[in-house]
Amino acid sequence: MSVLAQKNILLGVSGGIAAYKIPLLIRQLIKLDCKVKVVMTPSSKDFVTPLTLSTVSNNDVFSEFTSQKNNNPSWNNHVELAEWADIFIIAPATSNTISSMANARCDNLLLACFLSSNCPVFVVPAMDLEMYRNSLNQINIKKLKTNLTDVLPVGSGSLASGLEGEGRMLEPFEIVEYVENKIRKTLPLNNLNFLITAGPTHEKIDPVRYIGNSSSGKMGYSLANKAYELGANVTLVIGPTNLSMDLSKIESIRVQDSEEMFNETIKYFDNSDVIICSAAISDFKPVEVVQNKIKKEKGLESIKLEPTTDILLELGKIKTSQFLVGFALETDNFIKNAKNKLKSKNLDAIVVNKIDDFNPISSDYNQIDFINSDLEITSFEKKLKIDVSSDILNQIIKNVKKA
Repeated sequence: MSVLAQKNILLGVSGGIAAYKIPLLIRQLIKLDCKVKVVMTPSSKDFVTPLTLSTVSNNDVFSEFTSQKNNNPSWNNHVELAEWADIFIIAPATSNTISSMANARCDNLLLACFLSSNCPVFVVPAMDLEMYRNSLNQINIKKLKTNLTDVLPVGSGSLASGLEGEGRMLEPFEIVEYVENKIRKTLPLNNLNFLITAGPTHEKIDPVRYIGNSSSGKMGYSLANKAYELGANVTLVIGPTNLSMDLSKIESIRVQDSEEMFNETIKYFDNSDVIICSAAISDFKPVEVVQNKIKKEKGLESIKLEPTTDILLELGKIKTSQFLVGFALETDNFIKNAKNKLKSKNLDAIVVNKIDDFNPISSDYNQIDFINSDLEITSFEKKLKIDVSSDILNQIIKNVKKA
């Protein structure tokens, strides 16, 4: 999931030939689950039509301060548009538009939105080689940067004039990548390495049977996605699950049993800043795994079990600067048992799940208490796991800063 997901993107289009690429940029933003509204300068309509941009953005396109609907004029409120935006991208940004922005001129709706904006602004220049190099143009670009406006670099290649060199507008995928990277750097978990375990483990009895539980992996997967959205580099170690997952932005390692879960967790532990062990690991495993399928006719009198490796306990023994978070699934004495687990395993925090009126292990919902190393308890209402993951990560952010 992109850090731009669910963001309101206001896209300003000025009058340059590179405007023909804007429908592709909008499509890429829509695919990332962004909401896009477009503001055009009057001259930009010579290069791309409002109908095209309205169709691909699924929103009205604004280009004038007033609109006519059924012969009734209505005001296009530039302040409302600017306040709606989480991010403002101006592409292509011509020399004229850059000059107007740098000098606070306001003779069209796009410029009015820019001067009213408080969100991050990304300006994507597009012009000819000598125009881009012109010292006056460079002064205007420097003015914008000084005013905390982010001006993207230009591409190099064939220009509309027939010349070769700098001045091309970056390609849509380059614009998106640049904005994503910049936004990530402002996020609270930027560059922190998160290691998250999720799902069940299957401890083999024979080639087709196992000891396990009904964990879906939803909680750990939600935590991994939310941590990535908040800027973290995420490694997810996940047991066998049929959960449909988009892991394109997350490093994921699939495991089957508790031994594999332990080995992979240890492998990534030293380079991790925060470790969240949300996996529902089997507490016991068969002492021996039968190599051939056990026949029903022969029967099975008993299965001799032994404890699996206590991953949390082992991590608590070796942790240095890492922030280690465990989960406790309890049916009674919720808080007392969780506090004992936190102390005995040298955790920095523990998330308490309780089996009460519903079983959270396979549900889309969860209800938690968060206990930190000072034994302070923060309780939350029953919520969807994606919302619970936000609560957990907000608590981690608060406690990591305190540490």
